Order: sequence, then C-alpha cells, then structure tokens
Amino acid sequence: MRYLTTAEVAERYRTAESTVRYWRQLKKGPCGIKVGKRVLYPEAELLRYERALIDGGDEWGLVS
Repeated sequence: MRYLTTAEVAERYRTAESTVRYWRQLKKGPCGIKVGKRVLYPEAELLRYERALIDGGDEWGLVS
C-alpha cells in the first residue's frame, strides 16, 4: 500500500498543505494516520474520498 504525505495530498488536490491539515482538524476530507510525528494518507483512502465525492457526497466526501 502506498502512503502520501500532507504535501503530496495538497499537490494532488491543488490546495495548500494548511488546508489539508485544516480538513484533518475538522475530521473532514480524506482520513490520515499518524506515524510518529508524520501524518500519512493511504492512497486507498484518497480513492475512497474521491469516489464519495463522485457518488454525490458533499464537499467533505460525506454522503448525505
């Protein structure tokens, strides 16, 4: 399984790293896991988040 850093997630979604950290603070968007001091995002989780958006989820990837 491949894991992406906060910087890589921000680049993927064309947003700032601080935005990705804000999503995590709100418990919205793709879920990351803490490994030591780093937060990593499993690529499968990013794909789940994207699929939720496509399938009619709100801006946070949550199905209404």
